[in-house]
Amino acid sequence: MVKKRRPIPSAGELVIGTVNRIFEYGAYLKLDEYSGIEAYLPWSEVSSKYVKDIREVLRENQKVVVKVIRVDTRKNQIDVSLKRVTESEQRSKLIEFKRMQKAEKMLEVMAQRLGKSLEDAYREVGWKLEDYFGDLMTAFEEIATRGEELLAEIEIPDEWIPVVVEEVKKRIKPKSIRIRNIVTLSTTASDGIDKIKEILESIMNYVKSSGNLSVRIYTVGAPRYAVEVSAEDYKTAEKVLAEALSSARNIASKYGIELISEREKTK
Repeated sequence: MVKKRRPIPSAGELVIGTVNRIFEYGAYLKLDEYSGIEAYLPWSEVSSKYVKDIREVLRENQKVVVKVIRVDTRKNQIDVSLKRVTESEQRSKLIEFKRMQKAEKMLEVMAQRLGKSLEDAYREVGWKLEDYFGDLMTAFEEIATRGEELLAEIEIPDEWIPVVVEEVKKRIKPKSIRIRNIVTLSTTASDGIDKIKEILESIMNYVKSSGNLSVRIYTVGAPRYAVEVSAEDYKTAEKVLAEALSSARNIASKYGIELISEREKTK
């Protein structure tokens, strides 16, 4: 069960509920993210269309995305609406919930490796990561790219750092970014094609030899060529591409060829 730090949701919040009991004029749901506390779904909030029987829309143990419409903290009563949730909101919430489930499972495995409970994991690591990144899965995605350096910045306890990094790297592939430059190479020399090919190959070889990067070069209409570099972060991609182009300019200069490079503007 996915955990939220607050004991109850706020009005206007989208939550995941499991239909527990259905009555003629409404249903009770258990809120999956709030330790299974109950919320009431009135018959009038089930559908914007006429429904003869509430069971035409709901069934026991069904998971639904609902919107919190009232919270009475004194009575510990929560009312929710199904009809006020748009299709877009439903899709987004379900995707978010699945990400949260995956992240929590990873956190639980980390805790088990250290002989700790899931509650310990949230208190010592999970809530800190959530405060810093907004949610646990986004935190893990960033850790997959930046590793121990990032955890040290957030002051995660030392005993957790190697375990978190190892488990994250097992399960999450670092996000890749891509930059694209348009390179112009023109010459009237009889062997110009061979020289241009050599220059482009020098760019490709330089990037490939610079670590965990990939490169793709293709014509966008001679004498213009696209050079795409993919890396785990923009800083690395920018640095390696700049160095590759600098080296290629030296070769082009030797052959009397002007190399012009421009970053393709994002549309």
